[in-house]
Amino acid sequence: MSVDSAGMAARLGIKPGMVVQELGWDEDADEDLRDAIIELSGGEMVDEDTDEVADVVLLWWREDDGDLFDALTDAITSLADEGVVWLLVPKSGRPGHVEPGDVTEVAPTAGLQQTSSVSAAKDWSGIRLVSPKTARSRR
Repeated sequence: MSVDSAGMAARLGIKPGMVVQELGWDEDADEDLRDAIIELSGGEMVDEDTDEVADVVLLWWREDDGDLFDALTDAITSLADEGVVWLLVPKSGRPGHVEPGDVTEVAPTAGLQQTSSVSAAKDWSGIRLVSPKTARSRR
C-alpha cells in the first residue's frame, strides 16, 4: 500500500472501526485504495448481502454499469443515518467515464446530495454523497 493510498482512505473519511460496504467491484477497481481502506478501518469491507449498518458505502460505477438511480438507491439501504456514499467513477478520458451532470441529475432523485469530489485514485474520481439533513431528521 502506498502512502498516497493511505492518505486517500483518510480523505474519504475512513476511520478505525467503521463498517465499509463495497458495491460494484470489478477487475478495474483500485486495489491500493481498497487495501488502504481495509487497513485504516481495521476490517474487511462488507458486500451487498450484509446485515450490518454501513458507515461508508463505496460504489464503483462505470458508464455502462446500468441504472445509476437503482445503484444509488441500493447503496443507501444499509447506510447509517449519518453515513456517506462515495461514488467512485473513472476519471475523464478513462474507459467507463461518467459525466458529472449524470450524477448531479440522478443523486437528488435517489435522495442524496453531492457535497464534494476528490481524486480517489490514479484512474478514479470520488463523489461524496449524503442524505440531506432534512431527510435524515424524518427517518
